[in-house]
Amino acid sequence: MKKTSILLLCGVIGWLACAARAADISGQWQTEFDTQIGPQKYLFVFQGNEAKLTAKATAEMNGQKREVEFKEVKLAGDTLTFMELFKFQDNELRIDYTGKVGDREIKFTRKVGDVATEELVAKRVEVAAVRAPGATDAATPTPPRRRSGGFGGPIVLGPDDKPAFDDPPAGIDEKREGIPQGKLEMISYDSKTVGATRKMQVYTPPGYSKDKKYPVLYLLHGIGGDETEWLRFAKPDVLLDNLIADGKAVPMIIVMPNGRAQKDDRAGPNAMATAPAFAVFERDLLDDVIPAIESRYSAQADREHRALAGLSMGGGQSLNFGLAHLDTFAWVGGFSSAPNTKPAEQLVPDPAAASKQLKLLWLSCGNKDGLIRISQGIHVYLKEKNVSHVWHVDGNGHDATHWRNNLWLFAQRIFK
Repeated sequence: MKKTSILLLCGVIGWLACAARAADISGQWQTEFDTQIGPQKYLFVFQGNEAKLTAKATAEMNGQKREVEFKEVKLAGDTLTFMELFKFQDNELRIDYTGKVGDREIKFTRKVGDVATEELVAKRVEVAAVRAPGATDAATPTPPRRRSGGFGGPIVLGPDDKPAFDDPPAGIDEKREGIPQGKLEMISYDSKTVGATRKMQVYTPPGYSKDKKYPVLYLLHGIGGDETEWLRFAKPDVLLDNLIADGKAVPMIIVMPNGRAQKDDRAGPNAMATAPAFAVFERDLLDDVIPAIESRYSAQADREHRALAGLSMGGGQSLNFGLAHLDTFAWVGGFSSAPNTKPAEQLVPDPAAASKQLKLLWLSCGNKDGLIRISQGIHVYLKEKNVSHVWHVDGNGHDATHWRNNLWLFAQRIFK
């Protein structure tokens, strides 16, 4: 009896030792999943063991690939954790992965900063069967996409999702010699909304004079940017100098404020955590920015001479604020508007009134942009309600080329 007990105890100890041993994850694992900025595909490569483990991946989003080196890689039993630093609109975002390792799959929870949590499953792939992300065949079926609370997903184009205009020529924001040039300056203003002194960039056109009144375009940035972001993605001052010289745009003032209405208005290490401050900016824009501009510059102070447009997060702000205040803005543009955009029926609850007040409503997105469904939904609603608007879908992604090109197209059509 004692011998049997000893053998049984040894067996249990041996089983526990095996259970405590770290899982073997060396090799390649493949997954495809939805995120807030579109569908992504990862081919993970793990090397080593519990004592020393490395992890990397080839990732693909919107047809563009990047190589990822994961940090803080740890494997304890069947629990795998690591971290990725992802750059989005010049902002570095921390993404934490926690995985439960099985024989042929790893079930991951992917925590994107403080704004999203996604579930995904990575399948073990034999070396002979590995394909680059996006490639499939009958022997290696693509794992199903899992929607998990994000706004990304497959890009499905409809018959209306096509360019309304040709792409601009090359060099639209390159400085040209021999033409009049405007002035770009950084100014400060007192924000009662925020309770702080804030900054914004202001462009005045060539020949600007206090003896003349000018229309004003308020141009908003994305979630990772600030009052200088448009100057990184395009050169609005040079672009307008060129358009005005060619007689294609009305001389106008352009105001580039900081759309993050909080005392520390820098993007910081987690720009997405500052999203609530972008909603607060509605009051800063209406109560502080516009009065500051109209008291300091020779601006035409009426709705027909004010335009509001922006990129990504700023595109959502422009639609949210502009369409809610058509007594202030007659020209509104959203370039690849982000998930902060309100539902179409909230943006335009009275289609007939909006149609009468709007001079131009511009919606644009690239056909490689995982956020296109936001703008598509607004376009479909506006079309059903017979609200006149421009719907321009070009061949770009969620990128600077799309934003620069649409500023060039939009600026030619406002204040006319």
